[in-house]
Amino acid sequence: MYQLAKPTTWIATLVLVFTAALNSGAVSSFGADQPIEQQPKIVLWPEGAPEAKGTSPADVPYLSVYPADPARSTKAAIVVCPGGGYGGLAKSHEGHEIGQWLNSLGISAYVLTYRHAPAYKDPVPRLDVQRAIRLVRAQADEAKLDANKIGVLGFSAGGHLASTAATQFDAGTPEAKDPIDRLSSRPDFAILCYPVITMEQGVTHGGSRKNLLGDAPDEEDVKRMSSELRVTPQTPPTFLWHTEEDTAVLPENSQRFYAAMLKHGVPGELHVFQKGRHGIGLGKNQGTASAWPTLCAEWLKTQGVVAK
Repeated sequence: MYQLAKPTTWIATLVLVFTAALNSGAVSSFGADQPIEQQPKIVLWPEGAPEAKGTSPADVPYLSVYPADPARSTKAAIVVCPGGGYGGLAKSHEGHEIGQWLNSLGISAYVLTYRHAPAYKDPVPRLDVQRAIRLVRAQADEAKLDANKIGVLGFSAGGHLASTAATQFDAGTPEAKDPIDRLSSRPDFAILCYPVITMEQGVTHGGSRKNLLGDAPDEEDVKRMSSELRVTPQTPPTFLWHTEEDTAVLPENSQRFYAAMLKHGVPGELHVFQKGRHGIGLGKNQGTASAWPTLCAEWLKTQGVVAK
């Protein structure tokens, strides 16, 4: 893992990491061939993460880098949040395979290893995803990315984290000592895949709620972390998809978020497919749900993220 010690120089080091991935032969025109564990890594806070309880790997959030082929790059980047009920991370089919797919569209991917239960609860995962978005934005010029084309994508509980990033962002702190903290954490667009949205009992995913908020959260915390209640006209354009057969995370989660988008005039799309269990990733061999990557790519064209 990369340890970047000096705040005045570590942004430049990030660029070296990014460039090394291209020059190493690990990245082809259709994405990274190596497993996620062997991808170049960027530590979010090289001098120690806020609220860290130690220095073990579980205490160090980082990004696995999947740079797009420069010959095909759209200059867009997406922070990817794998699911796992806020108690683990499904890094293979909701991380590595997604990085490869995004690379095939000319989009650079940054798969986020965020902190989670049992050691970490709210607000730590939110701090990690916000930092990830700021960090990618900070290196945009040097990495030949467009700082106005930085999105977030998440699955299941990672979808809740992505929806949190899309509804609980800030413009940065101008006086911050760390230049990364001076930048906005608002994603320019969001992609939510069978996401946990609400924390309301009976609709939410119970394990995600418990791991994020504890056994008996108060009503204010439940409302604060129910993303459908946090949508405003400033929420970025959002693409959602779900399946009717998902009994782990009910499709009502996506429906609630999309209804809030309509109420506040936030552009986007919702697709609910008839067949498909929870956790199908790219939806390979899953009937009509396998169309979601194509539908999403077409939507990204309408947002100017991918060339038409």
